[in-house]
Parts: sequence; structure tokens; C-alpha cells
Amino acid sequence: MEVILKDDIKGLGYKNDVVTVKPGYGRNYLIPQGLAILANKSNRKVLEENMKQAAHKADKIRKDAEDIATAIGETKLQIPAKVGESGKIFGAVTPLQIADALKEKGYEVDRRKISFDSEVKSLGEYTATLLLHRDVHHTLNFEVVAE
Repeated sequence: MEVILKDDIKGLGYKNDVVTVKPGYGRNYLIPQGLAILANKSNRKVLEENMKQAAHKADKIRKDAEDIATAIGETKLQIPAKVGESGKIFGAVTPLQIADALKEKGYEVDRRKISFDSEVKSLGEYTATLLLHRDVHHTLNFEVVAE
């Protein structure tokens, strides 16, 4: 079953993509939740027209994402965490903490657009990937330090 996505869905595709999904997933989840519409002939024509109109706006959004990535550049964050005697932190560092640290530096990045290469459960240096746009990914280095 082919559907047109109305929002970005992690692991499936981006907004306005035409993707093939299993019929039950499309019929019972994506369409009722308003995340997708059926990819029939009339909906495809509407999509093409919307894509033509949105092309200029999409270029601006992409340029803004590239500007943010350039501005962040090689910024290195220090994330404070409570630490036990063995050097392990209590809990884990979350994308929300990275987003807050970036906000303090003046960069607005949605926490849902931040992912880690590995779990962050001890002191040390790590990397996070910022998904600023479907074509713009930025790698951010950060260090977890004792509070």
C-alpha cells in the first residue's frame, strides 16, 4: 500500500514522501492518526502542485539549517552530571540536556532531532548527531563532566 506522509516519521520517511507500507500499518495507524494519506491519483496531483509551490520555501529552510550547522561548527559542550564513585553517572544523558545546553549557547534545536551514537552513561567524550534538515546532518562533540 502506498501512502503520502504528512509529517516526518523516524525510520519511515519525510514529509511529502510517497512510501510503501504494509496495508494494516497504513490503514490502522498512519491514516487514522493523520500522519499519512492514501497515495491515489488525485492526492498525487495535489502533492505535485504543493511541492512546486513549496520548493522556494524549502530552499530557504535548508539554507537556514545549513547556517545553524555552520554556526554550531566545532562547538564543544560540557554536560554536567551527578557521578557515583565508580565514574558512572546516575541515569543517562538525554537529548533534552543537549538541547538545553545548545539553547544556552543561543542555538535552537529540537530535542527530537538529536540522536546519540552510543548510550551516554559514564564520564567522557561523546558525539551526537543533529538532524537539522533531511539533507543537513551535523555531528556535535560533547563531554560529560562531574557536577
